[in-house]
Amino acid sequence: MKRRDFIEKTLLAGTAFSLGNILLGCKKPDGKGKKVIVIGAGIAGLAAAKTLKQANYEVTVIESQEKVGGRLRRDRSLGVPFDEGASWIHGPKHNPITNLAYNAGASNYLTDDESLIIYDQNGKPYEDKYAEKEYKNYENALEKVQSSGSINKSFQEVFNSLYPDKANDPLWLYMLSAYLEFDTGSDISELSSHQIDDDEVFKGKDVIITNGYDTVANYLAKGLRIQLNEKATAIKYASGIRVETAMANYDADYVIVTVPLGVLKAGHINFDPVLPTHKQNAINQIKMSAVNKFLLVFNTCFWDKDIQYIGYTPSVKGKFNYFVNVNKFLSGNALMTFAFGNYGKLTETLSDTEIIQEIMGHLKVIYGNSTPNPVHLLRTKWSSNPHTLGSYSFATAGSDTSAFDVLAQDIDKRVFFAGEHTSKAYRGTVHGAYLSGIREATKIINLNQ
Repeated sequence: MKRRDFIEKTLLAGTAFSLGNILLGCKKPDGKGKKVIVIGAGIAGLAAAKTLKQANYEVTVIESQEKVGGRLRRDRSLGVPFDEGASWIHGPKHNPITNLAYNAGASNYLTDDESLIIYDQNGKPYEDKYAEKEYKNYENALEKVQSSGSINKSFQEVFNSLYPDKANDPLWLYMLSAYLEFDTGSDISELSSHQIDDDEVFKGKDVIITNGYDTVANYLAKGLRIQLNEKATAIKYASGIRVETAMANYDADYVIVTVPLGVLKAGHINFDPVLPTHKQNAINQIKMSAVNKFLLVFNTCFWDKDIQYIGYTPSVKGKFNYFVNVNKFLSGNALMTFAFGNYGKLTETLSDTEIIQEIMGHLKVIYGNSTPNPVHLLRTKWSSNPHTLGSYSFATAGSDTSAFDVLAQDIDKRVFFAGEHTSKAYRGTVHGAYLSGIREATKIINLNQ
């Protein structure tokens, strides 16, 4: 998968895309007094609610958290803003988030994936020619694994059989982790070997939003009726729609369920009648990842300010091997790093002190034992966060990516589903979630044309 392999350079304001012209055609729709409940005020729920409100539907959004945005969350407590979830617009050319972010007043920085130094376990940089050669070999290996894989075998199983000499190579573990596991969200031991590259991408180099992805969510939320701190516990749809929370019951003509896949998998919402077997099977097949992020703020900048990304190749796959130089686009001495796959899950059991110790163990190899510890740490725990129970979805060994399409199917033209996990083409992305919300709203509008 090459979601971060971009071709064209573009500016954030370079694409025209709006709720008013997407999927709805030229005829002005009218909600005719119909009521819709949207569960979840993430990007999918907000996009759905905004589309329906513009079509004169009576829309209520129910959100379990204290603010809108879902996984678009930013912590500004340290002065160096920290996007806990999404940070980048992946492939901004013709990406609907591009113009949306521009209209929302989001500031941006065009990233440069080539601005990267990768260090070995002795703190020595890999030579550029060698790293470039191995990266090309890595790309070829992805294609080979997919062509040789099968639906019941994991990526790791097939890769290790094809490339046994690379299975424990530190540089290859780095690439499999910082590129593939970051991209797909999955530990390679669970990732499908057969369908890792059947999604779609927009072109253009990554754009990172510097003043917070929540600016997009807040922009979409304007003018909507949103009930915060209210968790949906049941959906009754045998006749009409009733959504139950601990605080109230809501009756409507339709409901759009946009909660993360992890919440559906945990059964936190009781469906009455129970979900159809094919829908429940799809929920069971697709899994949620554990990509966690860590922001470290220092008193001084001891790293190269001109480098955007710093790589490290530990023997443990997924362990703090990829650092973003935050100084490139924000003021303040800060680095952001990640934990991927199974190690991402493990970090949620570690204390802040243990996390700092492990991260600094890597940085001190690169920059020396006198490297100072951070003065502040911010972190995520997406797998144990009850509002998400994971970071984003992926196709597992033993599953077929057609399950994403099943997750997008409605029930009896009354219960609709949106979210990144319902977008086979753009799963695991903000734009996938956004487009899914508009897709489901459009289905309802078309029922009443």
